[in-house]
Amino acid sequence: MRNPLPSRKFVPIKSLALLISTSALCSTSLAQTGSSERIEEMVVTADGSQVLLPEAYAGGQVARGGRVGVFGNLDMMDAPFTSTNYTAELMLDQQTSSVADVLQNDPVVRVAKGFGNFQELYVIRGFPVFSDDMTYNGLYGILPRQYVASELLERVEVFRGANTFLSGAAPGGSGIGGSVNLVPKRAPDDGVRRVTLGLEGQSQGYAALDIGERFGTEQETGVRANLVRRDGETAVENQERELSLAAVGTDYRGERLRLSADLGFQDHRIDAPRPSVTPTGELPAAPDSDHNFAQPWTYTDEQQLFGVVRAEYDLTDHITGWAAAGLREGEEDNILANPNSDAEGNMTASRFDNIREDSIRSADLGLQGEFQTGAVNHRAVISASDYSSESRNAFSFYDGFSDNLYASETATPPTNITFPGGDLNNPLVTERVDNQSVALADMLGFWDDSLLVTLGARYQDIHTRSYDYNSGNLTSEYDEGRLSPVAGVVYQPSDQVSVYGNYIEGLMPGDVAPATSGGEPVDNAGEVFEPYQAEQVEVGLKYDADTYGGSVSLFDTALPSGYVENNRFSVNGEQRNRGLELSAFGQPLDTVRVLGGLTFLDSEQTQTQGGLYDGKQAVGVPEFQLNLNLEWDLTALPGLTLDTRVIHTDDQYANADNTVSAPAWTRWDLGARYQTQWDGRGLTLRARLNNLSDENYWASVGGFPGSNYLVLSEPRNLVLSASIEF
Repeated sequence: MRNPLPSRKFVPIKSLALLISTSALCSTSLAQTGSSERIEEMVVTADGSQVLLPEAYAGGQVARGGRVGVFGNLDMMDAPFTSTNYTAELMLDQQTSSVADVLQNDPVVRVAKGFGNFQELYVIRGFPVFSDDMTYNGLYGILPRQYVASELLERVEVFRGANTFLSGAAPGGSGIGGSVNLVPKRAPDDGVRRVTLGLEGQSQGYAALDIGERFGTEQETGVRANLVRRDGETAVENQERELSLAAVGTDYRGERLRLSADLGFQDHRIDAPRPSVTPTGELPAAPDSDHNFAQPWTYTDEQQLFGVVRAEYDLTDHITGWAAAGLREGEEDNILANPNSDAEGNMTASRFDNIREDSIRSADLGLQGEFQTGAVNHRAVISASDYSSESRNAFSFYDGFSDNLYASETATPPTNITFPGGDLNNPLVTERVDNQSVALADMLGFWDDSLLVTLGARYQDIHTRSYDYNSGNLTSEYDEGRLSPVAGVVYQPSDQVSVYGNYIEGLMPGDVAPATSGGEPVDNAGEVFEPYQAEQVEVGLKYDADTYGGSVSLFDTALPSGYVENNRFSVNGEQRNRGLELSAFGQPLDTVRVLGGLTFLDSEQTQTQGGLYDGKQAVGVPEFQLNLNLEWDLTALPGLTLDTRVIHTDDQYANADNTVSAPAWTRWDLGARYQTQWDGRGLTLRARLNNLSDENYWASVGGFPGSNYLVLSEPRNLVLSASIEF
């Protein structure tokens, strides 16, 4: 059903000419270079590179390594941390539509949503990562804020653990338990020309065009373009989704110079988006997973223009410099009504309108040098980063209305504004963020690099200013800095085994003491506290048998928290997450591929106010998670591949005193694809049935710190597509 209210449509155009010009000039320059200069020696390794990527692992579903912050791309056996790096091949075969779909394969990650909106949110090691705190080719803030289409991506790289030293503090204040880096598509050596048509949900159509070619005497220049369109009703009743995506990427792989430039535009809209539900006591039973209790006049709409340019140059055989810069211009427009519900499903909600405009600039540069001191090898890095954002916001709350979770009815859209925040037609600047940092590190290699020791530190300055929605006057300002160290070790007794350990810290902006608490004034209202520093210790083992591999890790992460006691706000609380992770991947048999693992997680609240919740688990953090994906090539029917995936999540508490919880759930997916030839062209037919048994469950609890809202499971959904190469 289409939205009957007037929709505020917009087209972000600021910096459009600049981005297009930058990308076009880069493409032209690369093509000219490739046609006039013969490259004598192509770079074939991605070790330490900020541009080139590690090769895919056996089976093609994950890569051998990925980005490790300032160190660039490292092989998985050399890094003193763990990560899983999902490939474009996996995304295509599983018919994923967004980053959330890709991360359904990860046993350390659980997918949730933002608070009061439809932002994808990822919980890693029990701590949230907001979608606008992901990095794009290493830069913060450049990606679309709410939703990122997977057709953009060559890799989805999931780094596990605190990471402030490696990439800097996430500007949105998340990322304590891990980070996600998205890598744009690159033209493969043999080129790609592919059209994909598909159908899913009730009536949602899908079309995608993917073209990539390499040019030059050594194929040093590549161009990749992607166009995507989705439109129609999803598997959730009366929920319609529209997606328009256009992206182009260029890259150059020279003997000493390597470049990449990427430009994208994404327009994403959902009509009658099914909201999250905040319980007022005991949890209501999960309704049918295809039931939509959204009001038909609600919608969410965002348009994002974004781009990034990255270059690295070998100044000598042992010294490489790099620089990157990116920007994003985004606009969002929403009419929402997220309900509260009691145990019987009786709901109350208020209409909430908001509009947001973002202007983001992000950059980093650095030098990496390799040298020896006696028998010790060194890989030293110095890097600096800069991030700045300006956000314009306005909102309006309207009268509330009642509804029922299980028998929802259309309410007349409220028109009486109860609480305005600015002018929806002319939003003022409400926030500015400026983050700068400098990092210095050395990776020391002993005994022919069988022992690698990493030492380093990053100084991060966080400067945030908030402004009144109605007057534009400055209401609070935060400007604090902190030094974040790192220490890591990797010992490789053989080519197949790496033993590693690390100490690393996470950093997020400190709190500002609130004006009131429980209706009483706070004595130190407005006091700005130092950044929160999370401390992580981790040990683990990695195994690589060439065709299959895996890892096991133990970690302990402690994050401070604040609360009001005796009318004063102070930072005395703590959440401590301890866990055991097991991961496996690869192709143990010629016809079998495996991907998945499990996580045991103990999340404990400590030093809480008056000891009230000491020893209790944190809200929304399950004790056990399992993901297992198996693929099987049928030798009896060449070209046919079957796959199955099981996802299990344990109980999740929905309140701090652990008296209310969402039940454990298990989801089972099935898939098949058939590769053949049609008129001499490659043809692949794919079918996937997600949530095969159509289970109804609360998939996640909370996600945004301090919240306990519930997100309903996705219903059984048949996804069909056909890809043809031309």
